[in-house]
Amino acid sequence: MDATKNNTRTTGQRILLLVGSIGPLGHLPASGTVAVAAAGVPAAWLMRTYLSFWTYLLLAVIFTGFSVWLHDVGDRLLGEKDSRKLVLDELAGFWFAVIVVPLTWQMFTLAFFLERFIDIIKVPPANIIENKVPGGAGVVGDDIVAGIYTMLILLAVEHWVRPELWGG
Repeated sequence: MDATKNNTRTTGQRILLLVGSIGPLGHLPASGTVAVAAAGVPAAWLMRTYLSFWTYLLLAVIFTGFSVWLHDVGDRLLGEKDSRKLVLDELAGFWFAVIVVPLTWQMFTLAFFLERFIDIIKVPPANIIENKVPGGAGVVGDDIVAGIYTMLILLAVEHWVRPELWGG
């Protein structure tokens, strides 16, 4: 990005991009993975610990809607599609991955690696959503698919593996 474009942005636009990148996290290598590790996992853990399921679900849905809007506007400001600088989509996907799994460090660790892997390889229909759905909905939609796949796999693991191995 050239400096003149940055100088013509309003304060509101700069704040929006700062929020969308979670400060410096969106500017680091592997920004999506770093953002989930540094912000998404702790936020999900705290919300799961202190909020009811329904409050967590409501916040996850609201956050997802906000992420769609932010990625739509942010990508236009940056002149990019699915900019690596904007990382809220990654958090939304992870929050759905852990929405109903047991609240243990083992499950959250497995969720982190599994969700990142599924998001990166774009298991269908995530690849279709990312490529065919325009704007922020396509950007965030593929992460939500990865999160739902992860949640389903984790529920299967929890069902078939002895619960005591997972802290249950």
